[in-house]
Amino acid sequence: MLLERKLVEEAISAGAAKAVVILQEQIVLSATFRDICAGNACGKYGLCYMCPPDVGDIEQLMETVRRYPRALVYQTISPLEDSFDYEGMVDAGYRHARLSQRLQDKLADLLPQGFLHLTCGGCRLCETCGKAEGKPCRYPDRALPSVESYGIDVYNTVKDTELKYINGPNTVTFFAMALYVPEEASLG
Repeated sequence: MLLERKLVEEAISAGAAKAVVILQEQIVLSATFRDICAGNACGKYGLCYMCPPDVGDIEQLMETVRRYPRALVYQTISPLEDSFDYEGMVDAGYRHARLSQRLQDKLADLLPQGFLHLTCGGCRLCETCGKAEGKPCRYPDRALPSVESYGIDVYNTVKDTELKYINGPNTVTFFAMALYVPEEASLG
C-alpha cells in the first residue's frame, strides 16, 4: 500500500489531474485497437517507432501487458476553447507526454525491478520521429509507446475507477499507464 500511495503522489506532483493503481484483472485488452491505429487518424501510423506497426506485434504486446500484476494509471484534463479546438488538443497531448517524461525517472527510482511505461497517442519526445526521416530512434531509452498501441482499451479499463474518460464540455483527457510488478511478486 505504501508503494501504491507513493506512485499516485508522484504522478500528481508531476502534473497529473488524477491517478490510481489498478490490478491486472481490470485492464481490458483488445486487438481491434491495432485496426484503429491502422486507420491512421493521427497520421503517425508507420511514421513513429513507438506506434504501430513498428512498436511490435499486437498479440505479443498484449501478452506483455498481462505479465504485470499492477498498473499506475494517470490522466491529465485540459481545457479547450471549444470542442473544435484541435490546436488545444494537440498542445494538451504534448503537455501530457512531457508529464510522462518527467515521471519516468521517478518511476525508475520507485520501481527498480522494472516497469512498462505507456503514454498517450505516440511518443512525442521528438518533434519528428527518426522513423519518418529514415533514421534510428534518437532516444531509445526515453521513448514511450502509446497505451493504445499495446491494445489497452482505456475507456473500459477506467470505467470502474475514480478516473473519468470524459470530463465535461470543452476539455480533453489523456491517459498513461505504468505497469509494474509489486516487490513481493516476480515475473518469473
